Amino acid sequence: MRRIWLLALVGALAVTLSSWGKKKKEEETQVLQLPKDPPTAITAETRRLVFQVTPLSGKGLLSQQTRDALKWLLHSANGATIVKLRAFVAGSGDLRRVRDLVSETFTEHKLALPVLSVIQVGALPLESAQVVMESTAVAKKVANEFGLVYISGQGATGAQPFEPVLPLARQSLARVETAVRAAGSEPEDVLRVTCFLSGLDQYAGVRGLVESHYGGAALNFVQIQRSPAHSVAECEAVARLRWNTGTAMHMLNPAGLAPSPQVSQVALIGAPQVILTGSQESFGYQDADARLAFERLQKSLSQEGGSLRQVAFASMYPLSSSISAQVRKIRSEFYDQARPPAETMLPFQGLPSMDAGFAVDVVAVKE
Repeated sequence: MRRIWLLALVGALAVTLSSWGKKKKEEETQVLQLPKDPPTAITAETRRLVFQVTPLSGKGLLSQQTRDALKWLLHSANGATIVKLRAFVAGSGDLRRVRDLVSETFTEHKLALPVLSVIQVGALPLESAQVVMESTAVAKKVANEFGLVYISGQGATGAQPFEPVLPLARQSLARVETAVRAAGSEPEDVLRVTCFLSGLDQYAGVRGLVESHYGGAALNFVQIQRSPAHSVAECEAVARLRWNTGTAMHMLNPAGLAPSPQVSQVALIGAPQVILTGSQESFGYQDADARLAFERLQKSLSQEGGSLRQVAFASMYPLSSSISAQVRKIRSEFYDQARPPAETMLPFQGLPSMDAGFAVDVVAVKE
């Protein structure tokens, strides 16, 4: 009887250990399944690009808000394929979590990953909101028959850090309107407007002003830093091109907008395809570090058949004014100075890597 009892006990232990070992193996396998990295560059058809901005939410922390934003985008895509995401994150959450959640969500839905830029900002215009996302997607049908217009950030600044931003926003939008008209487009052709502000105290007035001009566009508003050095309102825009330029890329510097030898104010893209990149970070603060960032960006573009000399629009995310000066010096080594790209460059709060000095992402034509 005792022998039977011992055999039963040994059998039970064997089953338990086998089950525990199997469970442990499954847990270890789950831990090792790391999220996929987003691609560094994607080629997309210019005529079918469409733009969205996620609604703000104050529910939960960064992870929940990111999941909710992605759910909204996938639900609202109407069959369009999302190819680029730009996430602006406020608060103290880990920015790398956004990348992981984008990878997990798209993988779960068996969708190709988009290129991704994640930037930390000072604040968003809703209490407890921690993330807002801009989406660029390829629609099933032609949305922009002749191509797209990218307009550089049109900045208006004040000498003091806490000057009201509404008068500055009026100046910025007047310059955006000049750029839209110079491109041959109309206000109803504007597809997305992003306004970078030094403060959000007058957000309702600024939003109402933008909506009165571009009510049909996807709109986004962010405070660039928690404690900006000066007051600023700088709005950039993407619009539908209304005419056949006959060229892949044409740059404009309309009268009434500040000329610059290093930046064009308006880029007209007539090329059938564009290359969209995620953000490339500069790891470190020396000139050599900045050059490496542009060289890595060049490599990403070349893998898609593009080049930094074919960049139409660049977004720069430096973390200080001194780094901005460094970027201005280095970028000219890589761009076509006969037709420099349109660009927005403002100091932001942070980047996913703690040792990053700046990040850059671009839209380049593919000829």
